[in-house]
Amino acid sequence: MFSVGEAFYTLFSPLGLAGWLLCTFLLFYIDAIVFPTLPELFVVLFFIAGYGTMPDWALWSLFVVVIAVAEVLGLTTLYVVVKRLRVPPKILKAIERYRRFLLLQDERMILLNRIAPILPFTGAFVALSGWSYKKSLFYLVLGGTLKYGLILAASNYFLIYMEKGMAADVTLVMVIAIIALSFIASSYRKRKAEKQGGSQSAQ
Repeated sequence: MFSVGEAFYTLFSPLGLAGWLLCTFLLFYIDAIVFPTLPELFVVLFFIAGYGTMPDWALWSLFVVVIAVAEVLGLTTLYVVVKRLRVPPKILKAIERYRRFLLLQDERMILLNRIAPILPFTGAFVALSGWSYKKSLFYLVLGGTLKYGLILAASNYFLIYMEKGMAADVTLVMVIAIIALSFIASSYRKRKAEKQGGSQSAQ
């Protein structure tokens, strides 16, 4: 939720770069285990706020590492919790039906999920689908590094060649466009899966 990011920003901004990194970690961790927090939008704001506090490559690396750690811990948290639960057979069957309609039916779907997010609570989905934990982490980190690394690299490029205010505006427009395109792709894949499921049930 947008208000969550705003609250974290207000609370931790007095800490400077450490506070913005902490905000990034919390938003990505919460996004992974509880509900969407629009981390793509806020991470660029935190990155822009911290711009100039250290060399560009070091700042970029810090944010990418924090994002990776938060996402790994988020997936792991849900994975461990669900593995220890006795999941009703009905839920397992529903997960299996859903998985059959995915474009990719193994851990590689986590990578594709960066483009069209249709895997809710990824850690839980990994556990219930019986996917490899190690492979899931690999695709999670690879996808996150590519997606957010490129977003932050573009933001850094804008900051170098534009006035800071304009760079922030251009970066936000870019991120909003990415979120919108992801939402459209996600909605399309969900509708397609539902149609496939409906036609198969009718047979």
